[in-house]
Amino acid sequence: MILVSKYIVPKGFTGIALFPFVFVKHAYLKLNKVFVNHERIHLKQQLELLILPFFIWYGLEFLVRYVYFKNWHEAYHNISFEREAYQNENDLEYLKKRPFWNFLKYL
Repeated sequence: MILVSKYIVPKGFTGIALFPFVFVKHAYLKLNKVFVNHERIHLKQQLELLILPFFIWYGLEFLVRYVYFKNWHEAYHNISFEREAYQNENDLEYLKKRPFWNFLKYL
């Protein structure tokens, strides 16, 4: 389910996936199939890791990447979960053929 909320979505972002919801800042984003696919990839990742471990892993990987790159933006874009989502967001059939725990390929 996609919900519009400018308060839940962190500053600097246009959307966030928090299983089982996708929150977007603006209603028009609900119509952007590539954007929605990106967020749905995150929902699948969260489900595979039983939700809470996903967020722990995400946060820890961000910290490791931040120490390595010394740049917030670069650290974010190099998190394995984000790399998988960005690389496959244009393939609207990706989730139908995606192997289990495929984010590991992007570590």
